[in-house]
Amino acid sequence: MDASLMVLIPISVAIVALILCVLWWAARSGQFDDLEGPAHAILMDDDNPVPRAAKSPESDA
Repeated sequence: MDASLMVLIPISVAIVALILCVLWWAARSGQFDDLEGPAHAILMDDDNPVPRAAKSPESDA
């Protein structure tokens, strides 16, 4: 039993450290800045969509 704890405890500490690093990276890179924007964006319906050709006339050149 002692041998399994010597293996499992460092593995669990490493996993917790990895999770904390990922959460820190996500917070620093702005992943949690706008939590409500995407939820509201799906409710905003564009009744008059612009055709793709009219959006960017420079793309033909």
